[in-house]
Amino acid sequence: MTPEFLTIGVYGFEEEAFFQALQDAGVTTFCDIRQRRGLRGSTYAFANSQRLQARLAELGIRYVHRKDLAPTSEVRARQEAADKRDKVAKRQRTILGTAFIDAYRAEVLADFDAHQFVEELGPDAGVVALFCVEREPAACHRSLVAERLEADLGIEVTHLTP
Repeated sequence: MTPEFLTIGVYGFEEEAFFQALQDAGVTTFCDIRQRRGLRGSTYAFANSQRLQARLAELGIRYVHRKDLAPTSEVRARQEAADKRDKVAKRQRTILGTAFIDAYRAEVLADFDAHQFVEELGPDAGVVALFCVEREPAACHRSLVAERLEADLGIEVTHLTP
């Protein structure tokens, strides 16, 4: 059975609201698709890998890290260049640039097999949250993974936002 998929970012959420959103959505598997699993500052310290994993365990939510779905440093550099050119701060970005999208699809999603991904998550995956940091799904690579899952699996992916 194909699991249900949703996406979530951390920016814009307060700690308790973030975990409540996961619980309200019935998330059973949390799939972290970040390359670097740390955030600067105290506001989002709860989303740093060790704290995040500990809290998810308390809630009975399985944690999975899929670094293979994270954009490479080179791909991220393309978005950083576009943000700099457009004078947009990362947290204020609402959409990804074309150069990032093209590079991510070519370098990360070209070898992605949605059916194998589901198989690797296992039969008890249940409700899977794809996680990265950006508030807006369209400003984050998680939307590209969601788009691919929708196309390959014939499903609809829900995006949780604050």
